[in-house]
Amino acid sequence: MNQNQTSITVTRTIDAPAKDIFEVLTLPARHHEFDGSGMVRNAENTERVTKSGEKFVMNMHAEMMGGDYVMHNHVTAFDENKMIGWQPAQEQSKDEPQGWEWLYELKPVDADTTEVSLTYDWSKVDEKLAKEVGFPAIPKEKLEESLNLLAGAVVKN
Repeated sequence: MNQNQTSITVTRTIDAPAKDIFEVLTLPARHHEFDGSGMVRNAENTERVTKSGEKFVMNMHAEMMGGDYVMHNHVTAFDENKMIGWQPAQEQSKDEPQGWEWLYELKPVDADTTEVSLTYDWSKVDEKLAKEVGFPAIPKEKLEESLNLLAGAVVKN
């Protein structure tokens, strides 16, 4: 990976309409089903995301984070059946995302097939934090697994 790289994007075609995929992505209660990192445990609030500016809270677990922790996710992108993105903020600074973002983009191939791109972007992370955490904290393979799991979650819909 390029030393100056500040994002990773992976893409996969899923055999489902964009609206079905978007339905899974906008329901935080289902995020653990497609988390390739294995860090997402469950949602504290289970309301469907309906617009930019909303927040949803996730219970997480990672040894590198000291075990259990909570993330407050600020919805930064929302275009129905096309795009959803959020920037996480830790419990101690829950109103101040720390600069990384998750963005899902959906492009219909046909009525029953959708190309899904997942971008993990850490370009706005403070240089000190970036060195502490060692971005990217989630490798490309885990992002690819997220899209594989998403395909399975949509089928279970």
